[in-house]
Amino acid sequence: MKNNSLLHRYGLAALLSLSFLAVSAPVQAQEEKEIVFVDLDGNKSKLSDYKGKWVVVNLWATWCPPCLKEIPDLVMFHEAHAKTDAVVIGVNYEDLATDKVKAFAESQLVNYPIVRFETDPDGKTTPFGDLRGLPTTYMVNPEGKIVAARTGMVDAKMLNDFIQNYKSPR
Repeated sequence: MKNNSLLHRYGLAALLSLSFLAVSAPVQAQEEKEIVFVDLDGNKSKLSDYKGKWVVVNLWATWCPPCLKEIPDLVMFHEAHAKTDAVVIGVNYEDLATDKVKAFAESQLVNYPIVRFETDPDGKTTPFGDLRGLPTTYMVNPEGKIVAARTGMVDAKMLNDFIQNYKSPR
């Protein structure tokens, strides 16, 4: 009988040091449906374009204080990893003109892509599943599988620790 518990899948060390990403938001993305992003200039990309790297998908809004507080850590994490093993994608999850979002991101010195989902959000769901609040961060492993989620702030240390301690499901 296969043991699919979180303890078995991610290891005790990962769970203890990374309980911040214990799946506090449901991870329900449909495997067969491609997740498509549209950047603030209208260019499309797909989640699968990033296979081979960790992808930190961070849903945020300009009006969300915890979202703004975590931006410097996301910037640092992206700067440290973008050329090697991981990227951050910031998904702006609000109904705000793209020029305002672009100006806001520039004022915050954001160095990672800011996108929106190709399909308009309804405020309750995302291509990853139900949305419980902002910020919400999804961890996608290099194989393209969503392996963890968190509603609430993250920081660079949490992200680094998660990646370092992650163990593939058996």
